[in-house]
Amino acid sequence: MAKLSKRTKTNAKLIDSAKLYSLTEAVDVMLKAAKPKFDETIELSIRLGVNPKKADQQVRGTMVLPHGTGKTIRILVITKGEKINEALQAGADFAGFEDIIAKVQGGWMEFDTVVATPDVMREVGKLGKVLGTKGLMPNPKAGTVTNNLVQAMQELRAGRVEYRVNNEGLVNFGAGKMSFGAEKIQANLKFAVETVLKAKPAGAKGQYMKSAAVSSTMGPGMKLDLVQFSTK
Repeated sequence: MAKLSKRTKTNAKLIDSAKLYSLTEAVDVMLKAAKPKFDETIELSIRLGVNPKKADQQVRGTMVLPHGTGKTIRILVITKGEKINEALQAGADFAGFEDIIAKVQGGWMEFDTVVATPDVMREVGKLGKVLGTKGLMPNPKAGTVTNNLVQAMQELRAGRVEYRVNNEGLVNFGAGKMSFGAEKIQANLKFAVETVLKAKPAGAKGQYMKSAAVSSTMGPGMKLDLVQFSTK
């Protein structure tokens, strides 16, 4: 059995595993917990009562968090012609077409997200085995296949988050940084949970959102009281 660290033991004393926490309470615990020497990410995990194997119960979308993610991302745009300069002027870190595709096929992966215009998707499809396994394949539903590169760059830089239910019925993503402070963390979490609530698919039966939990990267996890969230 792995030996628990002093920080883990200290943090465990701060929580009640049987309690459902309000956002205020959960964030207060996270801020009081013993911290590592880096700016931890706020981790949100939501369990949904859906069957991801059924097409009418898929949950997937994007959101722009009120206060961003706190993460600096490297954006690659695959496009051609005048759109290459447009992408670079809009804030892309890298942009190109055949040269970029060949570079990625050769193993280059110095980017965090990929955006493509519809006219190059046939060629981008060749990167499916490379990008797909890392969750980086451009997709219209995620807003990463678009001709509006300016808007895409603005949203990505502002902190757009892509979410998708996995095979276990879980939605997991980062919702900010500990350095944001209590008010901004709470606002991001509230917005994130309510966005997923509103994304309930037509085929979902019974209780849609079963539970939600939050923690910092190295901190204790806490279950949230779902009563505090609204779909209005």
